[in-house]
Amino acid sequence: MPVFTLVAANCAVAQTQHQWLQNDRPMPHDADVITVTSPVSSPLTITTATKTPRQPVPASDGSDYLKTIPGFSQIRNGGTNGDPVFRGMFGSRLKILAGGAEMQGSCPSRMDAPTSYISPESYDLLTLVKGPQTVLWGPGASAGTLRFERIHPHFDAAGIQAEGSLLGGSNARRDETLGASLGNEQGYLQLLGNKSRASDYQDGTGRRVPSRWDKWNGDLAVGWTPDNTTWMELSMGRGNGEASYVGRGMDGSQFKRESLGAKFEKSEISEVLDKIEAQVYYSYTNHIMDNTTLRKVPTNVAAGKRVGCCKARQRAASAARSSNLDRRTTGARVMGTWLWPDFRLQSGLDAQTNTHRGHQKEGWQKDAWFQQYGVFNELTWSRDQHERIIGGARLDQSLAEKYALSATDRRSATLPAGFIRYERQLAFLPVMFYTGLGYTERFPDYWEMFAPNDGPRRGEAAFATLQSEKTTQIDVGVQYHGQPFDAWLSGYAGRINDYILVKYDPKNAYRRQVTNVDAMILGGEMGLGYHFTQHWKVDASMAYSWGSNLSDSRPLPQTPPLDARFGLTYERQQWSSSALWRVVSRQQRVAMDEGNVVGRDFATSAGFGVISANVGYKINKAIKVSGGIDNILNKTYSEHLNLAGNSNFGYSADMPINEPGRTLWMKLNMKF
Repeated sequence: MPVFTLVAANCAVAQTQHQWLQNDRPMPHDADVITVTSPVSSPLTITTATKTPRQPVPASDGSDYLKTIPGFSQIRNGGTNGDPVFRGMFGSRLKILAGGAEMQGSCPSRMDAPTSYISPESYDLLTLVKGPQTVLWGPGASAGTLRFERIHPHFDAAGIQAEGSLLGGSNARRDETLGASLGNEQGYLQLLGNKSRASDYQDGTGRRVPSRWDKWNGDLAVGWTPDNTTWMELSMGRGNGEASYVGRGMDGSQFKRESLGAKFEKSEISEVLDKIEAQVYYSYTNHIMDNTTLRKVPTNVAAGKRVGCCKARQRAASAARSSNLDRRTTGARVMGTWLWPDFRLQSGLDAQTNTHRGHQKEGWQKDAWFQQYGVFNELTWSRDQHERIIGGARLDQSLAEKYALSATDRRSATLPAGFIRYERQLAFLPVMFYTGLGYTERFPDYWEMFAPNDGPRRGEAAFATLQSEKTTQIDVGVQYHGQPFDAWLSGYAGRINDYILVKYDPKNAYRRQVTNVDAMILGGEMGLGYHFTQHWKVDASMAYSWGSNLSDSRPLPQTPPLDARFGLTYERQQWSSSALWRVVSRQQRVAMDEGNVVGRDFATSAGFGVISANVGYKINKAIKVSGGIDNILNKTYSEHLNLAGNSNFGYSADMPINEPGRTLWMKLNMKF
């Protein structure tokens, strides 16, 4: 290649990267090839189109989708509604927003994790910012900030847009999605709906794993676009479902959610004030769990029905359990963006209130109330076309109340957060790198203050004595984007003071104590791709996490092992195919009977390798057919982050749940 051509190509890449850095706008694409390794747009910020197909079998919820991104893993329940873990960090350390709103689960053990209410294909974009490297989206996001977003329809003239999909697969898997919009240059009406269901799956040995689910979602949005600089939208949504859990004593017989929201944007206001954004939202979750709706009546219940004595019937009544809980969340946010020749300032306010209740014989009883309000500023200084410095700070006031029969306890905290990051795009090579230092304090959440039986000291409540987490973390990354080769690497190292740790009673897993310890974490993710011919490409990605409990001189629990993915892709005209080899190492760094409110370390885990493949054919611009086989060799394996099986299904207390065996699926996508 002539030198002139090489320099021109490098400059074009640098300019494209610089524009992306300047605007922070996602670059979605409707890929025809199924993603098998990693969707990466930057080592720090990942932006991907959620409708882009990927393997394994398309996700049933938000957490299921996230596990395809390097660094993410999942505390597995069985078939659906697992809990996402990023870089070994769990719960509210990962800020999860859907359409800019936060939807809180209700179950004290997170049976209905926030991602269980998210259907990925109902959204257009997924954006992840790793580590405490932004302050724009709320407090406490020490592990990262995750946003599921919709792109509102645009109409230059009156018309209709529609897209949908049908999925069928093993274990009676059936999915249907539909999205339709109609409008003109003045506004639009958008309808979104989906339904997903599956039966129990079988592991590699042919053993049935109770894991069936049935869920649906529906959303409606009305938008007003009087001109090119003004946008207003009103939205509402509902959903429900049920799910069976092999790893829990009860199943989820109701996952009801309701949402309302309003958004407003006005851009190009003046030469300096570029944009004003405002949002208000309301979300409500109503969750019912029991051990009678989706599973066979426990043995002692059946015995009580057969035996006529009063004592047996009393035992039967006590064995049948159910619980009904709900959470009501309201929030608001306003942000302004100011532009100068070399600077961009984003400044605003946000607030949220949520109330948790349980249904008792006396009716609904409120047990917890949370409130947060904060102010934030994020400044970007573009020193020249190749480098910039970004810094941000926020200050939050968090309050919580605990309601009991005789009294109400109250606590509050003022929580600072901030970061500074340097980014550089080399002028002579298509290389971008960054380094950033971030600090954030995280207020204990509902699951940490209310779910455990004991606080830092036995016999005392966690509500009054549990300390806020304080995370200081360095993030670094580098990316090379050229032809025919591209690669990226991101790493982190952090110190967490007052890390919130859950300890389980070895003799009674339902008894938990929560405490504060000091911890250290480090790790990273990497990926590469190489087009060795016009039609063939190889990809690879890898993620590693390490954590240490400094206070007790032992490993940090619930840390996923080294996870690597290797992909081979072929694409030619309408045809495409991919193969995936996922390799996971064993994990021997465990802290027995310690973990989080959902899972604990109960054993070391073995490594495994799983091979999957897919093929797709694009019939025309509007219709595409694809299909795949996951776990082709019918491997029997289990993930390290795992809920132990439940004795009602014949599992011992320390027996991990195996993943699905060979799974076939086919999908039809239509877009008009």
